Amino acid sequence: MGLNLERLATVQLVPLTPFSSDGATLLPEVLGSFARSVYEAGIRVFLPGAGTSEFHSLTAAEVVSCVQAVHRAVGSDGVVVAPIGLSLPHALQIGRGAAEAGADAVLVMPPVHPYLCDAGLRDYFRALMEALPLPFLAYKKGPFPSEELLGELAGTGRLVGVKYAVNDVDALARFVQAHRGRLGIYCGTAERFAPFFHLAGASGYTTGAGNLCPRLTLSMHRALIEGKYAEAMETLRVLRPIEDYRARAGDSYNISMLKAALRLTGRDFGPPRPPQRRVTAAEEAEIRALIEPILAAEAGLAR
Repeated sequence: MGLNLERLATVQLVPLTPFSSDGATLLPEVLGSFARSVYEAGIRVFLPGAGTSEFHSLTAAEVVSCVQAVHRAVGSDGVVVAPIGLSLPHALQIGRGAAEAGADAVLVMPPVHPYLCDAGLRDYFRALMEALPLPFLAYKKGPFPSEELLGELAGTGRLVGVKYAVNDVDALARFVQAHRGRLGIYCGTAERFAPFFHLAGASGYTTGAGNLCPRLTLSMHRALIEGKYAEAMETLRVLRPIEDYRARAGDSYNISMLKAALRLTGRDFGPPRPPQRRVTAAEEAEIRALIEPILAAEAGLAR
């Protein structure tokens, strides 16, 4: 059940999920081919089926299929973290299937239920941990699970990491100080916040932009690790337009912008599933202009 946390201290890609043109059918072979291409660009940690991968629009079987496709594509040299969540039976179905499919760990997605509290989430985590053999990561995107509950769960030895997606750097710094050495802590709000989370003690970050520019985001992370902060911020300046566009209208372009951009590069992953928005023709033209210099910089690194 061991997982070397140093393997997670990097850029963690949430790969887009490819569908048929009507959005009805998952295309695992397309996902596997894509995962291999970004692996060859240097990505080593994958979160297939997670938030930017349209977790909430996927069936449990589809999430497992995404995990299996990526694991087959990247082999044991890659780390595959399977997202689990929603109802307890749903989470368990994914977790058991993901373990059989070769996942290295599970990520408990942010709870979307009303009337949340630590008491209920403690029972939820414990039920999952009793049933599933894999190491656990938690995705913190709001007040629950609290830092206190996460610390308690870390004490069990089953929770090994936290995807921290609350943009409160002071709270993050205090959390890192309290749990340094026993929890891996990662920026869950991608490149725009990654440099500041890094200074507070986060060792890696998740990315959606890495679907388009894996080498650029890996370059930014490498600069952070080496203490070359001016270089890291310059790389962020180059790729930031992707993140700024995704953040429009309450982050509602998070998935649709990336799918449109990837299609413009020749990789058609189909439409995002409802209720995700679709981009208009005018927005697609904006995206085309936006990504041209970013893709040029990515190609420069490939050479």
